[in-house]
Amino acid sequence: MSPIQNIIKKLKLNVLTVDDVPESYSSEVYKLTLASRETVYLKIPYNKDKLFREYQMLERLKDTLPVPRVLDFWDGDECTTGALLLSEIQGLPCTEDVNEELSYQIGMYHAMLHEVPMPGYGYHVTDGFTFLDQNNWRLHIKNNFEKWKEPCREILDPELYDRCVLHFEEVFFALPDPDGPCTVHMDFRPANILVNGNKVSGIIDFESARGGSSEIDFTKMNRYIWRANPKTRLPFIEGYQSIRPLLGLERVLPFYDFYDSFSAVVWCKNRGIERNQTFLHESISSLRNSVSC
Repeated sequence: MSPIQNIIKKLKLNVLTVDDVPESYSSEVYKLTLASRETVYLKIPYNKDKLFREYQMLERLKDTLPVPRVLDFWDGDECTTGALLLSEIQGLPCTEDVNEELSYQIGMYHAMLHEVPMPGYGYHVTDGFTFLDQNNWRLHIKNNFEKWKEPCREILDPELYDRCVLHFEEVFFALPDPDGPCTVHMDFRPANILVNGNKVSGIIDFESARGGSSEIDFTKMNRYIWRANPKTRLPFIEGYQSIRPLLGLERVLPFYDFYDSFSAVVWCKNRGIERNQTFLHESISSLRNSVSC
């Protein structure tokens, strides 16, 4: 029996159709049409920590933000990670041009997410909440970079690698004090923002969300929306500031654009370079721009 059919059986679902959901890079996601004609989504995370993290985050956010409702949960077996059965949100990923009105709404909802407090800097795992080393956000960022250096050395050309190491030391110590611990999405990008008409209808994919500093959460907005249409940046900021103060973006965006790209090289190595050539080349190009190489 296939994993999807096994999960359908475990959750006792009466299913008419099963469709793949494209561009789900970390987890397997399926769109199910039930015999009742209801549409639901079945998500099989990459590992159990992601399974429990998403479940805990959706439960934490369900009364605050337009997120999917958890309809059922299975914690898996020796063959399968487990699965979440999620409600459908009417809307499509925000992958088309974003106008200023929509950007204002996105900023507002992003701030509402960051207003949700967390018990500390850390994340949910299978047996509870794990705090970062010394509950220290800056130490966590530095430790991550140290951990990524060796796999990046194996992929990047030596000159680019050396410049990256020097660049980190230069820009890391110039960062402002972090805020938080607040809820950060970690993948807040157009594909995870659902819109219906010109309204934000939902925010999805919380398997990487955690307690952190809000500064880390603007990188993909900048990369995929503001750079494509610079006029959307000010409305986003205005929407965000209608809910909470905003950290100085000019001081944090260049660092996290670099940090995210360095991390992405490691992700491509771990998930398969051949399957992720396009993303790898995009990430290396971003690193070159960051360090002017």
